Amino acid sequence: MSKGKKKMMFEVQENETIGACLDRIQKAGYMPVRRTEKPVFEEKIVEGSTIYEPIGRQIVFEAKLIET
Repeated sequence: MSKGKKKMMFEVQENETIGACLDRIQKAGYMPVRRTEKPVFEEKIVEGSTIYEPIGRQIVFEAKLIET
């Protein structure tokens, strides 16, 4: 029986490329099966009203364990 979780989530870290994250997933013994991308917003108050401005994105890969 293999050790480790069957599924894991890997987030692309700040100052890390998507390719580097995929390499990290592979080195951990996993294979990416889904990519999820979420916008990151910053709340600002302008003239008494609240607005939300996009300032970046969060990329998360769902990966499953490679069975050998």
